[in-house]
Amino acid sequence: MKKIFFAVMIVFACMGLAKQSVAQMQFALGIKGGPNFANLDAKSSVGENYKNRTGFHGGAFALFKFTKVGVQPELLFSKQGSNIQFNSQDGEANFDYINIPIILKLYTVAGINIQAGPQFGFLSGGEVKQTVNGIKTTQDVKDFYKGSDLSLALGLGWDLPFGLTLDARYNLGLSKINDGSNNNEAKNQVFQISAGFKIIKLGK
Repeated sequence: MKKIFFAVMIVFACMGLAKQSVAQMQFALGIKGGPNFANLDAKSSVGENYKNRTGFHGGAFALFKFTKVGVQPELLFSKQGSNIQFNSQDGEANFDYINIPIILKLYTVAGINIQAGPQFGFLSGGEVKQTVNGIKTTQDVKDFYKGSDLSLALGLGWDLPFGLTLDARYNLGLSKINDGSNNNEAKNQVFQISAGFKIIKLGK
């Protein structure tokens, strides 16, 4: 009887903790967007330089917040790539990605949070623009690059009152976006600033 009694007490205690956790949980759906400052971490050949390219990102996010810890999956469209200079000729590598970051948020004070997590990317488009002897050309290069990408996202955020959010995040490419042949392997590097708004918010 004592074992049954303790088992019943444990079950009720677990139910109470689960109820308390749900009551303290916040669920939110929102939108976000902002500028990208992108580059490629590439092994450059002689006379080849990679420079930052400005793009943008935008999409939606969901937030599951448990007191001081939150999990935030996102679905973002992101324009990345790099400006390239080769033998005094200018060019642009433009890549479009559908990115899915899954961010762990550690809340400190006043809604300020530390962010980290993996980001899974899927290439939706790619082109290289070049200007040679005054002639501009555009080449579709999507088929020459890998269809998926893996990055580590690190950053800081601030959840403000009234559903506003601010994020500053650095996405460090972990996988090569090409096959690395001819000593030209490259990885994405993207610094992004986001502003967002929680359209739906349930809980504290």
